[in-house]
Amino acid sequence: MKSLKLISSAIAMLMCFVSMAQERTITGTVTDQSNVPLPGVQINIKGTKNYAQTNYDGNYSIQAKTGDALIFSFIGMDSQTIKVKSSSVINVALKESSNQLQEVVVVGYGESTSDYSTRSYDRAERKKAKTAATASVALQGKVAGVQVQNNAVYNPSQNVVIRGAASVSPKNEPMYIIDGVPAKANQMSKINPNDIKDLKVLKDAAATSIYGNKASNGVVVISTKNELYKNLTEQELDKKLNIMPIPSEPTQEDYDSFVENAFESPRTAPLSTFSIDVDNASYTNIRRFLNNGQQVPKDAVRVEEMVNFFKYTYPQPKNEHPFSINTELNDSPWNSKNQILKIGLQGKNIPTEDLPASNLVFLIDVSGSMSDANKLPLLKQSLKILVNELRQKDKVAIVVYAGAAGMVLPPTNGDEKQTIINALDQLQSGGSTAGGAGIELAYKIASENFIKGGNNRVILATDGDFNVGSSSNSDMEKLIEEKRKTGVFLTCLGYGMGNYKDSKLETLSDKGNGNYAYIDNIQEANRFLGKEFKGSMFAIAKDVKIQIEFNPKQVQAYRLIGYENRKLRPEDFKNDAIDAGELGSGHTVTALYEIIPTGVKSDYLAEQPDDLKYTKTETNSNNYSDELATIKFRYKKPDGDKSIEMVQVIENKAVALEKASDDMKFSSAVAWFGLKLRDSKLVSNKSSEDIKKLAKEGLSNDADGYKAEFIRLVEAVK
Repeated sequence: MKSLKLISSAIAMLMCFVSMAQERTITGTVTDQSNVPLPGVQINIKGTKNYAQTNYDGNYSIQAKTGDALIFSFIGMDSQTIKVKSSSVINVALKESSNQLQEVVVVGYGESTSDYSTRSYDRAERKKAKTAATASVALQGKVAGVQVQNNAVYNPSQNVVIRGAASVSPKNEPMYIIDGVPAKANQMSKINPNDIKDLKVLKDAAATSIYGNKASNGVVVISTKNELYKNLTEQELDKKLNIMPIPSEPTQEDYDSFVENAFESPRTAPLSTFSIDVDNASYTNIRRFLNNGQQVPKDAVRVEEMVNFFKYTYPQPKNEHPFSINTELNDSPWNSKNQILKIGLQGKNIPTEDLPASNLVFLIDVSGSMSDANKLPLLKQSLKILVNELRQKDKVAIVVYAGAAGMVLPPTNGDEKQTIINALDQLQSGGSTAGGAGIELAYKIASENFIKGGNNRVILATDGDFNVGSSSNSDMEKLIEEKRKTGVFLTCLGYGMGNYKDSKLETLSDKGNGNYAYIDNIQEANRFLGKEFKGSMFAIAKDVKIQIEFNPKQVQAYRLIGYENRKLRPEDFKNDAIDAGELGSGHTVTALYEIIPTGVKSDYLAEQPDDLKYTKTETNSNNYSDELATIKFRYKKPDGDKSIEMVQVIENKAVALEKASDDMKFSSAVAWFGLKLRDSKLVSNKSSEDIKKLAKEGLSNDADGYKAEFIRLVEAVK
């Protein structure tokens, strides 16, 4: 009996030990004492290298065991250490550090002097941090409407935000004045707080009336005790503050180059044929450049993807076809003698409950290049948004690749959300990038679990930096064209900057019955994977092609705006073996043509060729004076192999731009801005003010504010 009791005790102790040693997901929210969420708080497991950070909403998730000590640290706050007990939810409220700046004064006009003490912080838990405090940190939490955000742990610098003025940039960066000299944010952040004599913050009219429009986001004015930096040039200030020069443009990003579509004559090129494009990665990538204050690479601008980022109010289809066709003809806003033809498609909106079951494979890049905060950490948060949209009948598997590829989650029902989320939370980056092996494995799993009549799709999430196995664009193109034959669709999600490989992701999506989005922030993830989940993930028509024949009696010349890498040969239109774009549930697609009417003199037209000896180019003698063009569409059902054709005649009824629809005005403004960014030689007027004016005239149906955000982007480019 005694031995039995000993065995029982041993088993109980063993079970207790196993329970204590078992890792589980700890979640929670970190706030300040005012219950305001704190983004960027670092959570370390004491004695290990494991850590996590809070997201934009102050939420975090980390794998830990009972008994582990979690250390919560944030610049300007006292660190807290909390032991993991039975609960899997730990919420923390951090207190401001007691040794901090005593006073900061916000002034409009006049002089103000205050005494400052150095603000120091406990950074023992912040790995390799070398700088104790900066001038920008001195502003944190001390002025209403001023926010300081850390950019990195190893090279600390801060973004200072002074609320009260609209800005396209989420940083809302103010102007800096150091000892009377305009300075940059990284220069201000390097100043020793011990050297500061006086610091002022000017906002709104108080700032602009003194410093002009450059101060529309506020001004931070710093005076040092001995005027250490007075009369220095920018280069001299950098040298004195030991700031190394950094390149202003990313040097390893990769974009396919292309030549802008030229004007063509309907007499010599009677047919214009192209594939639809529902991608909008170019727009969000451009937004990232502009928000970071960088110049946009010319080849990063694909005008059709900019136009198709926005949704327009086209009517739902009323017949057996999966989309409606809508056209509009107006005067051109940038070339007054020309006209713009808008062609809009509206995909049928299918109720969520009627959508087919999904067989999804998340193919996730966990290589070393994905370690940045805007890569794998943002990627995991993005896919959680998609997971929340899944139903019980949907299935998800997760494949990862770095030096090799492997499956970390077998096909799992969509209602087992926590299981899927836990698998995502455990992903860490490291190693090289065997993208080809990952694609092979993902398609293998998708094919093995293929749902006939369902939504079978691989979702590739990466920065596109493949460097092991199939890596060149041509190799990847051949691989994905072969995999397309399985009937599995492809969605590409791009992340990151600096080494971003746009060209590879565009190639994959174009050739893989797919679509492509660039996720620059969590809001974009919520739009593409949440609000527009049905359009992004459920195709209602595939291989959608457009062919238009212009009437030479009415059209002297035409050009397709954008779609340069989607153009097809005339004979490709009826060839069902030729791949084209996919249309999702509720999706809209818009294409714009610029037209030079017959009889108009134009500087953009080449010399007309002499009459040909052997080939006649006479116009059909039939009277089609009321027709501008005839447009044809071909598409296949998602699981079909034979295309279906639609035909529609476009009447020659142009109206003045001021009488155009809001959709026409706004889509034209977006295209105009794209042509400006590409420095198009076919646009005579590139005024940002005129672009903004037209966009504002078309500003409607903007519940989520995307169109208003576009107008702010235009304002940023002079």
